[in-house]
Amino acid sequence: MTPGAPPTVIAHRDESLLAKAVAARLVTRLVDVQAARGTASVVLTGGGIGTRVLAQMAAAPARDAVDWRRLDVWWGDERYLPDGDTERNETAARAALLDHVNVDPARVHAMPRSDGPDPGPEAGAARYADELLAAARPEDHGPVPSFDVLMLGIGPDAHVASLFPEQPALYEEERTVVAVRGAPKPPPTRISLTFPAIRAAREVWVLAAGEPKARAVRMALSGEAGEIQVPAAGVRGRQSTLYLVDRDAASQLPAAMVEGRRI
Repeated sequence: MTPGAPPTVIAHRDESLLAKAVAARLVTRLVDVQAARGTASVVLTGGGIGTRVLAQMAAAPARDAVDWRRLDVWWGDERYLPDGDTERNETAARAALLDHVNVDPARVHAMPRSDGPDPGPEAGAARYADELLAAARPEDHGPVPSFDVLMLGIGPDAHVASLFPEQPALYEEERTVVAVRGAPKPPPTRISLTFPAIRAAREVWVLAAGEPKARAVRMALSGEAGEIQVPAAGVRGRQSTLYLVDRDAASQLPAAMVEGRRI
């Protein structure tokens, strides 16, 4: 059994409402954490819905309730491409949100790029792991911070971050960040958090929109297969695991599984 909190599914009518709802939820969560502890941390995801959530945050009047200078921003995975490449998750996140708010540049932890100082993705992954280790506090009880919110997209094949079905990274039990070569979805070379790093998060939010994601969502939540075949089945937050989806992505789930029947 995958350790961590069992998933809760919350569905919204369409992708637009889903993005707005997730943005509002994230603002509220970060504000609450900062009120309690002074600082907060978030792990961002790329893809269409992940980027749309960030754009909705940028447009929301409530965004200024977040103290952006006291927020640590991390990424769950990244395409190993040059700085500024439009396929990099960092590039999309900066354009959608980070360039529009007063973040502390030192607290925006971009994953390594192919034109950076590292001789290759393996060295870049090791350096990012060291950065996570340096940010971890004694109360985190591990080699990565206890992220307050870690967001993940899910692919039609049920991959999350850059953890693809049957790939070697899924077997990793010690390293927190790995290089991924030969990914079945281009670009083939990536850097990704592993299950041990993802499961350190207090809350994990899996985002899914559209009918092409429906089968993956069903497989991840049904127990039909293990995390090697269905990577999304292996992600849990220590305190909370949320599947935040739209009606189409929830269309193959039993009605009783969807909280509030908000579809």
